[in-house]
This record gives sequence, C-alpha cells and structure tokens, in this order.
Amino acid sequence: MESDMSQNPRQGIGRLFRLRQEIPASIFSAAGFVVPVALLFLWWLITSLGLVKPLFLPSPGAVLEEGWRQLSEGILVSDASVSIYRILIGWLAATIVAVPVGILMGNFRIIEGALEPLISTVRYMPVVALIPLSILWAGIGDMQKVLILFLGTFFQQSLMIMDNVKNIDRNLIRAGQTLGFSNFEILYRIILPAALPGIWDTFRITIGWTWTYLVVAELVAASEGLGRRIMDAQRYLATDTILFGTLFIGLMGLLTDYLFKKSGRALFRWNNQSR
Repeated sequence: MESDMSQNPRQGIGRLFRLRQEIPASIFSAAGFVVPVALLFLWWLITSLGLVKPLFLPSPGAVLEEGWRQLSEGILVSDASVSIYRILIGWLAATIVAVPVGILMGNFRIIEGALEPLISTVRYMPVVALIPLSILWAGIGDMQKVLILFLGTFFQQSLMIMDNVKNIDRNLIRAGQTLGFSNFEILYRIILPAALPGIWDTFRITIGWTWTYLVVAELVAASEGLGRRIMDAQRYLATDTILFGTLFIGLMGLLTDYLFKKSGRALFRWNNQSR
C-alpha cells in the first residue's frame, strides 16, 4: 500500500480518507503527532510575538520551567504519588461495585428495571454539587476524595458494563441452554468470556473519566495533589502552574489509556475488536 501511495500521490491521499480504510502503521502513528505539534507551534508563535500577555497565556518555555522546578524540588513526585493513589482507590472501588451491578442488570431484566432508572438519573447529577454531602459523610480526609472519584465513575461504568453484557449474541446463550448449562454456567462460561474485551475497554474509558474528576476531588481540604496544586495556583494567578498541572494530568490519563490498550491487546488476542 505504501508503494501505491508513493507512485500515485493523489490516489494515495484519497485512500487515507476512505471510510474504514486501513492505512500503513507509520502514517497512522505520524498523524497522531501532527495536530499536537501544530498546536504547540501556534502556542509558541502567539506568545513569542507578544500577542497575548503571559498572565493569560504563558509561553511553552515558561510552562516547562515550572515543570522542571516542581520536579527538581520534589513537588511533582509528591503531588503525583498522592493523586495516583486516590485515582486508583476511587476507580477500583467503583469498578468492584460496578462490575457485578452491570453484569446483573445486563442479564436479568427485573434487576435492570429496578436499578437502571435510578442509576441513569444519578449519573446526570453534577458531582461538584455533592461535595458538601461528601464532607458530611466522609470528613475531609482521603476518604472524601475517594468518594467523589467513586461517584464520578460508578454510575457511568455500571451502565456501560450492562451494555457490554447485553450486546452478547443471544444465540450463544441459547446454545448453552441447549447443552443444559445452568444460569451460572452460562454466565461464567459463555457471557463473561464474550463480554470481557468490551468490559476491559470500558475500564479504559472510565479510568480516564476518573482523572477528569481529580481537581474536583481535591478541591476541599487537600494539602497535596495535582488538583490541589492547580487550585492553589488559581489564587495567585500562576498561569504557568495551572497549565503545567493540567497538561500533566492529561499526560497521566493518556499513559493509563495506553497501558489499558496494550494490555487489552495482549489479553484478548482472539478478539478483533480489541485491536
């Protein structure tokens, strides 16, 4: 395909924009750098020409300097370790509860009818509005931060896992019933193996959501954490700190997304959807 593109550039470019058309891995990887590099160049150009005051948009160099300062002083490692701990505990707690709830809703209509309307309603409630209640329920320590992360993740995750289970081909279930399998055997030997690639992808998506709730979780009575550092910087209009913290959280989320993708491909090689 690469030789065809080089021989006929116009036809090659047309192939890149065909629906569901496979493209060379090198072009796919390079495309992921084009937009970030273009935005970075535009950012540098705007700040170097002085079109925007540093108070509103610091230069890329100033943001890197702030990142290096935090790293050299140990601030970044300390904040990141605390935030990663809270993210893992909050996401794991949500996952431990959401997996059985989602599987039950996906397999039993009576449970779906009982829980789905409530969960669908609560998931639209703003998590920020629940901060006062979370303080009353869990105090102002780490448990309050974990609770906010749990609430921001659990409801969407349980509904997505329900959909993962419901999308399993019914013919597979009927085949198990024909073979005389019990409900538990059908669930364990047919439904779960077929749904696991989709559930793993749900894990990948929802841990990304957990990262987005980090600043909200560390809004109240937190002395350390990436989100807390951003909120403190807001008071002093330290835009370089705000931008660095935001970009670093995005990079951490991207790293977890990458790890889930790679592990999913290794665990579910037999499933084309995990590629």
